[in-house]
Amino acid sequence: MNNNKYILTIAGHDPSGGAGITSDIKTFEAHGLYGVSVCTAVTVQNDIHFKHCEWISAKIILSQIETLFERFEISIVKIGIIQSWKVLSLVLDKLHVLNSEVKIILDPIIKATAGFDFHTAENQYILDKIWTQCFIITPNYDEIQLLYPEKNTEETIEHICSLTNIYLKGGHRTEKKGWDELYHSGIVMVNIPPKAEKVSEKHGSGCVLSSALASNIMHNLPLEEACVIAKNYTEAFLNSNTCLLGKHIYPITKN
Repeated sequence: MNNNKYILTIAGHDPSGGAGITSDIKTFEAHGLYGVSVCTAVTVQNDIHFKHCEWISAKIILSQIETLFERFEISIVKIGIIQSWKVLSLVLDKLHVLNSEVKIILDPIIKATAGFDFHTAENQYILDKIWTQCFIITPNYDEIQLLYPEKNTEETIEHICSLTNIYLKGGHRTEKKGWDELYHSGIVMVNIPPKAEKVSEKHGSGCVLSSALASNIMHNLPLEEACVIAKNYTEAFLNSNTCLLGKHIYPITKN
């Protein structure tokens, strides 16, 4: 094998290239990494319309993962859309069997912007198990409120923080819009304010943030620094142009 540093995305295919595995690979490359991918869904969409999602079976997803691990050394995995929490749990189990030290960055995409629901409600046990198998999760404010309907946002954050780290994206906040929050080590909360005064909305920006964070973790940056740099990278992506499909910056100054 060569000297490439390999990083894995497990996510859906977006034909527009703005989100999902295509977007993740672009982000990985901008961070000097070689991205490999496992497809979980084939979507029928562009940057403004989401029409349909054809899910890949759990058997094929797991087979893709096994085949990549046979060939590549993978220590960091970013996960996007998966059909259900049950399938996600199977994927997490497989990853930890293949590499017990693997670090998983989970972007728990529950709804598309167009309103498509990706996950149905599950019991609390399976969600709690999922969080314990992840290094960090990156929900936005809308998503975190859907995870435990019986809890308010603060209770949900406190509960998940007892199980894993959270990067809470602030783009959907009604107050202090764009202010992100990092909760880690069970007790630490860090505000990550925006640097740009305003940003241009982009399709797939959540995928870019989580993939940039995964890349920074791959580069062994401390978690707080990794999150701040990922935030800055995402803002640069958002302001790369004024259309809904952003451009990635090649290269960034990380080896």
